[in-house]
Amino acid sequence: MKNEPGPDPEIVGRTFRLGVDVVRYCNVLDQQPGVGRVLMSQIARSGTSVGANVEEAQAAESKADFISKMSIALKEARETNFRPRVLAAADIQRLVPPAALVDESDEIRRVLGAIVSSAKGTRLA
Repeated sequence: MKNEPGPDPEIVGRTFRLGVDVVRYCNVLDQQPGVGRVLMSQIARSGTSVGANVEEAQAAESKADFISKMSIALKEARETNFRPRVLAAADIQRLVPPAALVDESDEIRRVLGAIVSSAKGTRLA
């Protein structure tokens, strides 16, 4: 994207760290039987996809490509936030409290929403 700013380096780092935290969280879930183990693969996919799409957005070929990649990252951040909350609410995984993961994915979701909104020149509700 010529003459267009890329994602803030802070969000690049935060989404990378989120991916690392998700891998660690899923590693613990993988060692437990039940539904948590089933959802673990979905959490791993969405949680690592957030950063991967932010990385791809850095090399976007156009503003539309940038918006597309960041919008996908936003959707994946929403999904990453959702599933650990479900596990916690269902009291499935008491041994792996997801509070930090849920909080960080929510903050990242908000930042990505603002980035997408700004890039589109609109405000998201």
